[in-house]
Amino acid sequence: MPAHEKLNYVEFPAKNLAATKAFFEATFAWTFEDYGPAYSAFAGQGLDGGFFQSDLSARSEQGSALLVFYSDDLEGTLTKVVKAGGLIVKPIFSFPGGRRFHFTEPSGNEFAVWGQPQA
Repeated sequence: MPAHEKLNYVEFPAKNLAATKAFFEATFAWTFEDYGPAYSAFAGQGLDGGFFQSDLSARSEQGSALLVFYSDDLEGTLTKVVKAGGLIVKPIFSFPGGRRFHFTEPSGNEFAVWGQPQA
């Protein structure tokens, strides 16, 4: 059940809805439910949401919010992102509290993945 006044859902544009779905299915094992030809929803990923057909993309350099995944194996996740067609836009770097990288998926939306500092 949704929690009162808590974040519940996020929506992203998708220039190529089929390629975006295929990327998240291959990289993070997401499943989708289509609502017509121009919208596809995902659930159970920490925050539910969807992708809508659009020529736009969400990039932090354009002022968009940046959604960040967590990984126990940062290098392994980076490999999966690249193998599925993601583009690394900021290679792994350290920040206070850990390490992370940024990538775009096939529709150009930017995400990041963070992990614990190296031992």
